[in-house]
Amino acid sequence: MKPLVFPLAAALLATFAAAESGPRPLFNGKDLTGWSGEGYEVKDGAIVCTPQGKNLIYQEVFSNYILDFEFKLPPGGNNGLGIHYPGTGDSAYTGMELQILDNSDPKYKDLKDYQFHGSLYTLAPAAKTGLKPVGEWNRQRVSILGPAVKVELNGEIILRTNLDDINVKYPDHQGAKRRSGHIAFLGHGDAVAFRNIRITELPPAANVAGVKTAGFKLIFDGKSLAGWKTGPTPPTNWSVVDGLLKHNGQKGAITDLWSEKEYGDFTLVFDWRWTADGPKMQRPVLQPDGSEKKGPDGKPVTEEVQELDSGIYVRGNSKSQINLWNWPAGSGEVYGYRTDPKMPAEVRAAVTPKLKADAPLGEWNRMMINVKGNTLNVTLNGRVVIENANLPGMPARGAIALQHHNAAIEFANIWIKEE
Repeated sequence: MKPLVFPLAAALLATFAAAESGPRPLFNGKDLTGWSGEGYEVKDGAIVCTPQGKNLIYQEVFSNYILDFEFKLPPGGNNGLGIHYPGTGDSAYTGMELQILDNSDPKYKDLKDYQFHGSLYTLAPAAKTGLKPVGEWNRQRVSILGPAVKVELNGEIILRTNLDDINVKYPDHQGAKRRSGHIAFLGHGDAVAFRNIRITELPPAANVAGVKTAGFKLIFDGKSLAGWKTGPTPPTNWSVVDGLLKHNGQKGAITDLWSEKEYGDFTLVFDWRWTADGPKMQRPVLQPDGSEKKGPDGKPVTEEVQELDSGIYVRGNSKSQINLWNWPAGSGEVYGYRTDPKMPAEVRAAVTPKLKADAPLGEWNRMMINVKGNTLNVTLNGRVVIENANLPGMPARGAIALQHHNAAIEFANIWIKEE
């Protein structure tokens, strides 16, 4: 089957998401719930860096978003906003740092262009304008959509840059290659204060006109769980935020989310990404025939991965689940058929991914699943990972389910075309 690819267009859903849900707070004004790090305190409804303050990291991983916050600088105050930070290493290089700095202090008279407030440290200078006098509150907005980064200070745009262009100019900067990560405040021991920290998440862009023209229908409206159900257990771990369908990854009874409608032959297109790290575990390396690779000692060859597990049930059947996970073989595998010794060798081989096409953890993936009769094709990020796999015994019709195993995951832009 020829892969069907929907190119990223302008941020058609960004306006929709912001208008429907609006920003949600990342700071409750009372304590540091959701944040980790040392050397920060909450004082008078604000997060304040103490002399011991270094990195304060928010627990969730974000990709596309608008971040609004207020900050107040003491004389000579220096801090930073970490974006796409993986949580380890020097945040300005494993992620990226937007400067938060009192440019007016005499000790900074010899600053380089990329060190002024709002600049992407070492990468892109911001306009030297917009800061209020020391001791007053400033409003800042940081907008990130794919490679596009924009910074607004007190209503004035001070930085526009594109990470793809930066990658060309600075190919060794690892953080600029990232398209997701944690948000963090990067302290230097100065009493910089932050308050009213709010985020509006943006779904990955979708070519709405393209999918409609191709005959696809939206089965997730971006506003509610209309058309979906969880059975007798309420969907306590599922929520809709800013146009995104989220599972929070909390442990408990596994509650998969099922479509109310049943489908026979169809093509499903959707976006998904992991939003938190998972425990490190050893997982098997697979061979093209679907068997587990063995070492010279006859023992299985494994790789250490973060255990992240979800999947898509098709036709109401857990056995015909297309896995979304971080195993060495990559997403797209049909585990229930690959591991069934009663299945013919050609069946087990065909449901083993041809390659690992997953985006880095935290970044968005676009998957297409085509089911016709008992034949399955799966495309991930424009690469065919399962081709003309036969799933004998699969029901003729059934619901679609978004399955999970206590891993924090998001879905967006869920479209289907019945055939």
